[in-house]
Amino acid sequence: MDRSKRIWLFDLDDTLHDAANASMPGIHVAMGEYMQRELRLSADEAHALRRRYWQRYGATLLGLVRHHGVKAAHFLHDTHRLPGLEARVSGHRHDFAAIERLRGRKLILTNAPRAYALRVLGALRIEHLFDAVISIEDMVMFGHLRPKPDARMLRALCARLRVHPSRCVLVEDTLVHQKAARAVGMGTVWMLRYAQRRDSRVPRGVVRLAHAPRRPAFVDRAVRQLRRLTCAPCPPRRTP
Repeated sequence: MDRSKRIWLFDLDDTLHDAANASMPGIHVAMGEYMQRELRLSADEAHALRRRYWQRYGATLLGLVRHHGVKAAHFLHDTHRLPGLEARVSGHRHDFAAIERLRGRKLILTNAPRAYALRVLGALRIEHLFDAVISIEDMVMFGHLRPKPDARMLRALCARLRVHPSRCVLVEDTLVHQKAARAVGMGTVWMLRYAQRRDSRVPRGVVRLAHAPRRPAFVDRAVRQLRRLTCAPCPPRRTP
């Protein structure tokens, strides 16, 4: 395949910047406070409910929307205010230089809200490297949110981009998202630079698949530096 025709889909948090330090602790606190206030729960009840929804749906928001009528836009705005975020955001210039050298289209694909994603990209000064930002607001199908790792959303995204999934490569830190990408025929790169023993996005007590000790079969490559992508990019995937 002509590398100029490849579509690179980059996750944002803990892929392009150190979200575990910059934003996730604040988001974790804000989600708990939101659930306590809007659902009239105690701190312990909010934590238990968040954990249950994460285990069942892969995202707290989906459970809140489905079972409590929470408006996604209200939740996302309230939990991503994050005063002082820009001062805490940090990335690696060598990673960004590697992205600039990559041939093909480059897009952000994030489960975060658009306003937050644009703040992070602006703070990193890399917004010009990407052709588009696909945020959680863009992951609505038939009136329902379908964020990563929803395979239906990934297929719909390829249809929107008018490309076969085999032309796409997902660069991502979260393995359950990689598994879904491989299932629809995408290439997969597991980014490990910001791997943490404890992920602040996941409620305490929930096991995170991305801490598996070995590279799973559905991951094409595991990298700690994005410059590795310019040396030997993933081969195109065959149709599953």
